[in-house]
Amino acid sequence: MDLIFNPSLSTEAQVELALRLTVGLGLGALIGFEREMHHQPAGFRTHSLVALGASLFTIISAYGFAGGATDPARIAAQIVSGIGFIGAGTILQYRGHIRGLTTAASLWAVAAVGMATGAGLYVLAIVGTVLILVVLAVLDRVEALARRRLDIGPDGFDITEHRPPAGRPADSEGETEDMP
Repeated sequence: MDLIFNPSLSTEAQVELALRLTVGLGLGALIGFEREMHHQPAGFRTHSLVALGASLFTIISAYGFAGGATDPARIAAQIVSGIGFIGAGTILQYRGHIRGLTTAASLWAVAAVGMATGAGLYVLAIVGTVLILVVLAVLDRVEALARRRLDIGPDGFDITEHRPPAGRPADSEGETEDMP
């Protein structure tokens, strides 16, 4: 099967594509900075690279194989599953507690921001970035306030003792109501 590549883009088109990469990197960096400030396992550089990579893969998918026998959506679809591997690496078990789920989710979301910039959907990418930052920064404060006001212990499930965290009722099996 012969692949048809489209390397002949005008200088103007290449500048636009370079701008897409730069915007993707910048938006990923903003989200990564927030994670870095919270000392999370994946921070500034990781989020920047994920957004940049997703943007580049999206551009390659759209322009590198245009008119060929390869479905450009296949490359974009693989970004989603590939980022799952990186996200899994940020999930840590420490002294019976699980950490890094939010950071893994933020990497997944930042890949979508990178894909949006790669597709030239700047407004969508910027709004997505703002909403991700709201979830990471603002909702974190709302959650902390609610936990203090309602006297709820830290989130999570202690996997060493198989008991719910303080403030959560256990069912007859010793698990929390929302745990299988």
